[in-house]
Formats: sequence, structure tokens, C-alpha cells
Amino acid sequence: MSKPAIYILGGQQSDFSRNIIREGSHISELFIDTVSAGLESAQLDPSEIEVGHVGNFVAPLFTGQAHLGGFFGHVHPDMAHMPASSHEAACASGTMALLAAMANLEAGRYGLACVVGLEVMRNVSSEEAGRHLRTAAWADKEWQHTPYLWPCAFDDMIGLYDERYGVDKAHLAAISQQNFANGRSNPNAQTRKWAFNEQSFSDSDDKANPSICGRIRRQDCSQVTDGAAVVFLATEERAREYAKKRGIDLASIPQVKGWGHINAPLLFDEKMRQNQSQEYILPHVRELFRQTLGRANMEDIHAIDGMEVHDCFNITEYMILDHSGLYAPGEAWKAIEAGDHAPGGRLPINLSGGLIAAGHPVGATGVRMALDCYKQVTASADGYQLEGARNMMTINLGGSTTTCASLIIGR
Repeated sequence: MSKPAIYILGGQQSDFSRNIIREGSHISELFIDTVSAGLESAQLDPSEIEVGHVGNFVAPLFTGQAHLGGFFGHVHPDMAHMPASSHEAACASGTMALLAAMANLEAGRYGLACVVGLEVMRNVSSEEAGRHLRTAAWADKEWQHTPYLWPCAFDDMIGLYDERYGVDKAHLAAISQQNFANGRSNPNAQTRKWAFNEQSFSDSDDKANPSICGRIRRQDCSQVTDGAAVVFLATEERAREYAKKRGIDLASIPQVKGWGHINAPLLFDEKMRQNQSQEYILPHVRELFRQTLGRANMEDIHAIDGMEVHDCFNITEYMILDHSGLYAPGEAWKAIEAGDHAPGGRLPINLSGGLIAAGHPVGATGVRMALDCYKQVTASADGYQLEGARNMMTINLGGSTTTCASLIIGR
């Protein structure tokens, strides 16, 4: 049975280059300012919003603040008694908030939802940040030898690819280089003003590109970021009212055409044990593509014009590309060498700069991805527009691909 259509009316994001605490600000102000800016951008009145959903991973540890849904009541008096809830699934928290809001609307409980994702992460030392971020793994069982768990975890993913197929680090470096190049065109990207030289992506220059863990170096990693993003979801009835009030065609408003959500065991070693005889290294990621494209009635990845994917490390983007179906398993390197992932390629990826260049405020990432896809299909991606984009896809991952979620957004 087909589900009711869900439309995206607009949204907004903060400037991901900001350091919230250094500014003398607070996570509450980031929340309030971003939602207020989103309402203004989407030309919505606070009284029209019926329900709120918040994506956040670890604000209680980084900022000492939980219960973030209560901040809706400080955006505007008309939102003071609006129902709200928060959602956590590590780096996939933002998409979990989106899926929960969609379920609300599909059930007919509400007609218009506000979904905000946010994180403040630049207010503690790297060692303390590492302890907080460890909680997205099985904290007292995995990668106990290091304070920086996630670089070591994804170095292990490089090892798996190298063992099964062979990996050329030049292909991984090319992903980072492309994402940083894309980020320079994004007015909200954390790294848009960063400068690099020919040694910045080298494995032989520890000053220009320091080693973090094993084969993971500085430019292989996403950013520690303060930021927030918001989008507004509507039922067809409310979207039709919105369009009529503004004198626009309903067909010009993007829809969520397909979605996916799949989980795997928390332990990375258990994932590998279960998958050791499978065609794909992570078959549940391949299944995520199948279910998302299937729900959108799309045959394969060739129906997608571009993607915003979870490049927490460049090997993660490589893995996602490898599971997309664009090439056979183990042949993602062909897409890199052909420039398929670049602007103008067959499947442009992370035109925003992705997590590596745009930034990765963990709880905001899934919402930011959806917002960027909305911008692409409405030709409003200032500075990094993909010409003719009609169908865009997100892939948002939590932990060592424990929670995997995706959306197809299009007109």
C-alpha cells in the first residue's frame, strides 16, 4: 500500500564555520536562531507548525544540555505548547528525526512538522571529544587501545577493502580533494576558506597531513563542527495550501520519494563475521540502496542525479559508492578515476563538500543532507548547483554503519 506523499517546504542551516562557545553563545541560541531563520526562509508562521522533532547525538556530554525539544517553546510563543521529541542514533540522529516526523504526518496526526538537527562539539579538548564520541560504538569493548576510536575504526575498514580487493590511497585522497574543492563553493561550509598545497593530501608529509591512526591522516577525516539545520515537512493537503497561498505549482515543491532504514549489530567484528562470505563487504548498506530506490519506484542508481553521503572518512564515501551499484563490488576506484563522483560526472557526490569539507555537527548531518538535496532540486544551491537536478539521494550512517538511513528527494 502506498504511503501519503510527504513534501519539503524549505529550511535553513547555520554557518558551519562558527565556534558557538567562543562566540559567547549557547546551544539554545543555535537552536532558536536556526529554527527562526528557517521559518523566515520558508515563509511559514510559527503558529502553522504542529509538531517538532530534534536530531541530536551527544549534547548532554558536550554541553551539559539535554531535553532539546523544550527549546521550541523559546522560538516563538505560538510554539510554546507544541508537541516535540528528540531522536538519537549516533551520526544518523538527524535522519531518525526526519523519519519520525514523516511517520507522524503519514499517520494523519499532524499536517506540518519542523525537524531540526544540531550539535555543539568545539568546546572541549580532542581527548574529551574522543571519549564522548566513543559512545557511538560498544564503548567498553571496541578499539580500547586508542583515545581516538573512530579513525582507528575506519582504518580497519580500509584494511578490509585492502585485504579483499586492494586499495590505492590515491583514490581515497582524490575523494577528499574533490570534497574540499566542492566545499569552497558552499557559503556555509566549515572549510570554505581553508588553503591546501600539493603536500596536503600526501601520505609522506607528516606536517602537511599528520597521521592519526594507521592509514588515516588528517585530510581523510570529517570535521569537528558546531552547527544546526532545519527543514519543514508537510502532508499533501498542507503543501497544497502552501502552494495556493503563494501562487506556485504544487509540483514545484519537492517530495520525499523514497526512504530507507536498516540496522546492523553494534560490534564491528560481528558485522564482519556475519558478512565474511557475502558478495558485498557490508550487504546491509547494499540493501539500504535497494529498499530506498524500490520505495521510490526507481530501478537503480542511474535514476539518481546526485547524492549527499556520509563521508565521515573518505573510505566511508568509497564504501558507499562501492555499494551503490554504479560498478561491481570492489570497483569503486573506477568511479574515482572516471570522475563519476565529481560535478559533471555520472553521479556527483557531496556537492556541498560533505562531512569532510562542509562539516559534521553530528546530530545535524542527516537534516543538512536533506536540506542540500532540497536546494539542489529547487535550483537554490547557491554556488554549488547541479544543473537539471531532479532526484537527489542521501546516505546517513551512525557508528560503524550500525544505523543506516537514506532519503530520495525530488520533484
